[in-house]
Amino acid sequence: MVFCVVGCVSRFIIKKIGTRRLQGRPQRAIEEAKPFADENAFGSNSLKGAVLSSPLIEFSTVLSATNNFNDKLGAGGFGPVYKGRLPDGQEIAIKRLSNSSSQGSEEFKNEVTVLSKLQHRNLVRLFGCCVHGEEKMLVYEYMPNNSLDSFIFDETKRSVLGWKLRYNIIQGIGKRLLYLHQDSTLRIIHRDLKASNVLLDDDFIPKISDFGMARIFGEYQRQALTHRIVGTYGYIAPEYAMEGKFSEKSDVFSFGVLILEIVCGRRNSSLIDHEWSMNLVGHAWTLWQEGRPSELIDALMGTTYSKDEVWRCIQVGLLCVQELPGDRPAMPLVLRMLCGDVGVPAPKRAAFFVGRAPADDKDTESGNHLTYTELEGR
Repeated sequence: MVFCVVGCVSRFIIKKIGTRRLQGRPQRAIEEAKPFADENAFGSNSLKGAVLSSPLIEFSTVLSATNNFNDKLGAGGFGPVYKGRLPDGQEIAIKRLSNSSSQGSEEFKNEVTVLSKLQHRNLVRLFGCCVHGEEKMLVYEYMPNNSLDSFIFDETKRSVLGWKLRYNIIQGIGKRLLYLHQDSTLRIIHRDLKASNVLLDDDFIPKISDFGMARIFGEYQRQALTHRIVGTYGYIAPEYAMEGKFSEKSDVFSFGVLILEIVCGRRNSSLIDHEWSMNLVGHAWTLWQEGRPSELIDALMGTTYSKDEVWRCIQVGLLCVQELPGDRPAMPLVLRMLCGDVGVPAPKRAAFFVGRAPADDKDTESGNHLTYTELEGR
């Protein structure tokens, strides 16, 4: 009799724990991890292990939620992204790995692994994943205002972003990057921070997304070396692009580029000076040296802004994109400087490329649309 009572109590406790683990997830659509009938769908044991660490969603549920992938939100290096709605009303975004994508199973596995361990309000929330035959999909919370690049580089939408909103977005991205580098349970180097990987909620609060390229660092690890350089043209730090070295300072460089893009409303990869093929970072550095940083300010931002705040952001952005990683400030100091809590030193030379003649460069136009770069290290 005693054993029966103990058994009933144990089953009750296990059931309650399972219920608590699923709280906050789309209840009727997400299933607990279970083996697939087709073991070959995973391709490798490591992929299977990563997938089974995240809630699994039936392919039929994804099809129904997206109305057979009818509402496309956009596309990135991973593949197309679709909007969906689960039976309980939860809006979702489904990232579907494209067969032609330069990213593959490793990036898929990496994103599932990282986000399964880092469910936090600072990051775009991963509800689960779906593997069906050759299909691989990730199911996220839906962010109503899409990505930052859909606003900041659009001539019509950009006027919505006044200085107050832009300043809040800059600080918000900085706080979330600090969380990855210092405050999370794991130290994460994102390696692909860019405007399209910053998503905006209803109130334009930013969240960092796309952890396919991210790397987990040890507690005392300062940098790592790779022979496979991945990232996006215009955001990659020079030491990473040229030597394969990456660290927190690589992300700081990307954040500096983002600051300048948000202030200016132009991509770093766009050509500012057609005679010298100067990118936005080079243009900003030149204007700063000549005492004309106000010329960087986006005209669509209007005239209601704090000159001190804008100039401080430009100066901090230039500090973040300095050529040597040791000269770039770490994220805790970056945030203090952005808030005006500490003084901002004069930046040294920024890392940028000049001297390409656009008339002879067939890749000038396509460079603005490049989302994924792979370079083989020597």
